Amino acid sequence: MHLADELLALGGAFLAAGLAARTGRRFGLPTIPLFMLAGLLLGPYTPGIALVEDPADFGLLSALGLILLLFYLGLEFHLNDLVNGGRKLVTAGALYLLVNVGLGLAFGFALGWGSGEALIMAGVIGISSSAIVTKVLVETGRLGRPEGTLILGIIVVEDVFLALYLALLQPVLGAASSFGEAAQQFGIALAFLLVLTATARWGARLVGRLVETKDDELLIVTFVGLAVLSAGVAEKLGVSDAIGAFMIGLILGSSQAGPRIQNLVHPLRDAFAALFFFTFGLSIDPGEVAGVLVVIAIAVVLTVVGNVVAGVLSARIYGFGREQAAFVCLTVLARGEFALVLAALAAASGLDPRITAFVAGYVLVLAVLGPLAVGHSERFARYLPARLFPVVNAGPAG
Repeated sequence: MHLADELLALGGAFLAAGLAARTGRRFGLPTIPLFMLAGLLLGPYTPGIALVEDPADFGLLSALGLILLLFYLGLEFHLNDLVNGGRKLVTAGALYLLVNVGLGLAFGFALGWGSGEALIMAGVIGISSSAIVTKVLVETGRLGRPEGTLILGIIVVEDVFLALYLALLQPVLGAASSFGEAAQQFGIALAFLLVLTATARWGARLVGRLVETKDDELLIVTFVGLAVLSAGVAEKLGVSDAIGAFMIGLILGSSQAGPRIQNLVHPLRDAFAALFFFTFGLSIDPGEVAGVLVVIAIAVVLTVVGNVVAGVLSARIYGFGREQAAFVCLTVLARGEFALVLAALAAASGLDPRITAFVAGYVLVLAVLGPLAVGHSERFARYLPARLFPVVNAGPAG
């Protein structure tokens, strides 16, 4: 693309996403599915105007949106929350993974597409979208509430699991030629996570001193550079770029500059996150999705059931009431960027092409259904058996 075409496409993407979300807001609709719908309508696979012929043209800017979203999530999620949550938080996250990844694996084998495809399906169905969940928590103002802390804990456990899962998948997908090479990749990913976790626990003040400045402009340039660099290093080491951005956010969030960084990153996060979801809409081909609609419908039902079961059990661990439990169940329902990563790996490894079409349709349905369902969580709570929740809903926490 020429520079003029790139600028026209980028400007059109931002404007279309903004207008779609602004129109939907009048009807009380969340912004995420509207950003994606705008991308779908202006993409190369639907009739009418196509802003770009190849959605990969927005690849870098879209990745920046994911990085800033996860960076912000790290800023909000203090390591003390994870440490203080301790066994309960890890148990809730592990329980969520056990239920949903288990359902995804069983469904994958039941389809008969192949063992590699079943393993990809397990990750697709089992892992929530950190980007969408974070955006929902921000829009609903529940980041500071007890149920928000639980949801962030589940996302953190999922992200760590995904980093290790991707390393374990390498020999299955053909990226590692031997068990030794796969073990080496796994060890590198684990070591990277451990180093960043230790830095967040004991070195946040030192890192904070390195970035601290009274000049907002210099602070923005510095923390954006750190977030993008950490994401790049993570990707290079075989860990998701998202987890790298999250971990550097976790480190800076514990520093003295943390509150200022949270305020300064807001407009960047919102602008590029919109582009991330818009780009996802660009990549959807409705024609290919039509061939796997039955599979998508069954997977969506399984995902809803799995999320409700895991959400209720996690809420009981924390002693939540029905409304908080319903919010947990529905907030972690959305699937997104990590499913797309797994689909790309499957395509590059020559697995069944139906996987890619399935992931596109499945993610689109849940990315729309999840945020919409959260808006009706109080109504959904009425259908949860009261006997499962022996306590009254706790109020907001600071």
